Amino acid sequence: MNTDMTVGKPSSVLLKFSVPLFVSVAFQQFYSIADSMIAGNFIPNGEAALAAISSSYPVTMLFIAVATGMNAGCSVICSNLFGSHNHARLKTAVSTSYITIAAVSVLLAVFGLLFCSPILTVLNTPAEVFEDSALYLNIYVLGLPFLFFYNVCNGVFAALGDSRTPLWLLIGSSLGNIVLDLVSVICLNMGIAGVAWATFAAQGVSSIASFIILNRRIAGFQTGRTQLFSWQMLGKISTVAIPSILHQSFVSVGNLFIQGIINSYGTSAMAGYSAAIKLNTFVVTSVSTMSGGMANFTAQNIGAGKLDRVVSGFRTSLVMSACVCLPITALYLLFGGQLVGMFMDSPDGNAVGIGYGFLLIVSPFYFAVTAKLNCDAVLKGAGAMIYFVITTFTDLILRVVLAFIFSGPLGMGLDGVWWSWPIGWCTSAVLSVIFYFFGGWKKHAHAY
Repeated sequence: MNTDMTVGKPSSVLLKFSVPLFVSVAFQQFYSIADSMIAGNFIPNGEAALAAISSSYPVTMLFIAVATGMNAGCSVICSNLFGSHNHARLKTAVSTSYITIAAVSVLLAVFGLLFCSPILTVLNTPAEVFEDSALYLNIYVLGLPFLFFYNVCNGVFAALGDSRTPLWLLIGSSLGNIVLDLVSVICLNMGIAGVAWATFAAQGVSSIASFIILNRRIAGFQTGRTQLFSWQMLGKISTVAIPSILHQSFVSVGNLFIQGIINSYGTSAMAGYSAAIKLNTFVVTSVSTMSGGMANFTAQNIGAGKLDRVVSGFRTSLVMSACVCLPITALYLLFGGQLVGMFMDSPDGNAVGIGYGFLLIVSPFYFAVTAKLNCDAVLKGAGAMIYFVITTFTDLILRVVLAFIFSGPLGMGLDGVWWSWPIGWCTSAVLSVIFYFFGGWKKHAHAY
């Protein structure tokens, strides 16, 4: 169901739109966590299995970076066009995104098959988990076209103000993935390959279903014949997509360097980090997804010329994000060790202690992530990408540089790596807040 977010009380409209987004990401992260739990508890030598997934995680995030960047570009432009009721150009934006994403996903799949193993070598992946890591990655990259189409379809659904259809699709995909994990790992004894193929199948079904439903929805707009592909439209999408892709990609590259540091501390460090980063990603992705709703709200209202609604919506989005973030922070601080321990059978407990140490350091600073992501959502929705790029690259550069300095010359070990997270978050959050409150985003606000 399409929703015009340019009318109605901003707080009510945004709340109604954002709650399904949060439930969606909760299910998405739930099945991601379930992957790791099943691998860590039901595959022989679960700690090594979890370490294998940990090694591949930064590489998979590099591919996801491109998918989510295209999602952002398509979603913001389509939101703006939907808000201005320009349905003909909306159809052109959607079809242009389809064609572009098809070409990009195939190229990246080929790249992944050729270079995943060399990347794992550069990351100092231990020999005892190298083969499983490479196997997991090779299967994963085969499903990249599904991943990319699913993300673009979700972006268009969000642009139309529909957060419920993706929710139902994701619930089905998540539950299906968990069932397939259990069958392939426990019943068929497929090990790491079973986890990877389960994800491949679940993403494939949800991607095809999303594509079919969205095309029927778009066909409902009566516009006559429209342009199938437009270089001009691709350029507009790229103004948002490319900075988003670069941001996500450089973050992923930064994570590759950080993963290399962690790998040098051995299998227990890799396993503990793998579990803790899943829990951390749950929080960050939840807030990011809800603030993504704010980006769509911003773009629709800018398309309709209603900038005052953006300010009101921002306050609502900030409160909603804080309500999600604060209880999870308390949970991690009080019961982080037990949560990390659920991911694996750790013989000596070292991996659990390492993972809990990560949560103790980073979780008190989730408030900075909340402030940054909500300000960034307004900047992105308004097309003020230069400010978005400055804040996000500041976070990345600080995190990578400080991880090397703290763990190396200063001799802080893994704790030094963990401290690079909150320092990067807080610094970039201050910049994002400044850019938002000084109104730089308003200079870029216009209908496409």
